[in-house]
Amino acid sequence: MAFTKSLAEMEQSVPDSEARKRLAAFFDEDSFNELDKFLSADGEVSSVAAGCGRVEGTPVYAFAQDVSVKGGAVNKAAALKIKRVYELAAKNGSPVVGFFDSKGGDINEGMAVLSAYGDIMKASAKISGMVPQIAVLNGVCAGCAAMIASMADIVIATEKSELFLTAPFNNEDGKLEGAGSALNAAKSGVCQILVKDDAEAAAKAKQLISVLPENNISLACYPAALENNSDISASMNGMELIKAVTQEGSVIELGEKFGSAAYTALGALDGLTVAFVATDKAAKLSSADCAKIARFVQFADLFSIPVVTVIDTEGFEGSSAAELSGSVRDCARLAQVYAAATTAKVNLVKGKAFGAAFAAFDSADMTFAWEGAQIAPMAPEAGKVFMGEELVTSPFAAASLGMVDGVIDAADTRAVVADALDMCSAKNVNPVRKHANFSF
Repeated sequence: MAFTKSLAEMEQSVPDSEARKRLAAFFDEDSFNELDKFLSADGEVSSVAAGCGRVEGTPVYAFAQDVSVKGGAVNKAAALKIKRVYELAAKNGSPVVGFFDSKGGDINEGMAVLSAYGDIMKASAKISGMVPQIAVLNGVCAGCAAMIASMADIVIATEKSELFLTAPFNNEDGKLEGAGSALNAAKSGVCQILVKDDAEAAAKAKQLISVLPENNISLACYPAALENNSDISASMNGMELIKAVTQEGSVIELGEKFGSAAYTALGALDGLTVAFVATDKAAKLSSADCAKIARFVQFADLFSIPVVTVIDTEGFEGSSAAELSGSVRDCARLAQVYAAATTAKVNLVKGKAFGAAFAAFDSADMTFAWEGAQIAPMAPEAGKVFMGEELVTSPFAAASLGMVDGVIDAADTRAVVADALDMCSAKNVNPVRKHANFSF
């Protein structure tokens, strides 16, 4: 085929689509460079725009689906563009951001569309754990695309977006309330951040890029020095303590709507990005809480982000329903992830730490406890029933057995945790690449 058009004519054949505008607005001013601009199927306008540039000064590769072009239909050409984004990101050690807005695959390509989706999945899986991957859901994200988006490390969804494997209205049980919605994706743990609109989604993605490491051999730092937050008191709940320990305005909570007894968040401590986990004494840890914590810690470990765990829980949820649902699977996964994680880990027992819950978290490099903390093999009430005596729960008793490295005053928490992380900063037992950040 002979190409006789001039550059100007070729440029005119590729309209300034919403996807291109979205990418240009996402990257720092005048830094966006489009890749494979003229790659298309049968000379048609492509349903995907792709490119690279800088986001808050960090090199980033990104792609955006264009629902205005054949409903954002994915075909071989679109897959080639997306696959190239992943490959270049891996070669250059840069994060990947994908903006999803497509009604599905291009059925005109028949079975070839399955191969196209498969190529994207393989490319994403290949670089998982090497560079951060962020998926932004701007519209419909269905079928194979839903799987690809969910393979990212962090999923951001707008309230209007949809995510599902099979369209709810096509299911035999009909469309149950909330099925396929962004809110359901957040409640089920697939989406870690739920925002109002596209602008807020892009802003949140930019914020994450600025605090995450570029790759698995880079250091994660906050872009600017921030002031410390308020004083710490023993009456604070988990999230209040995280915000008090970290620097003002630095906390990014992930998985807010998934699980009700645990918090997971990124925050700044002495300029470094730290992954914080906090359990809440108001409820025992459910399967959802365990799954949320495990995936968050696994992600932090892959990128050597230090983990600080604040423990205040009576243990794991205990009920026949929980047992029948296989809750032990997620509890075991939590314990396995903590034990396997080689990043710096610091534990703080701020309240209750009873039974299997203490053991599951007990693989930190350093563990501290507040004076009023309670540590025991079971809840004191259960001890009276099974042992006929009052259990010793003092943190000093735990310290005498080597279970706790120090008993501290609540007011000293920030300084103690910061010093512990500093002392563990030289910890180096990481291989070049550990494993993919599996979805579960």
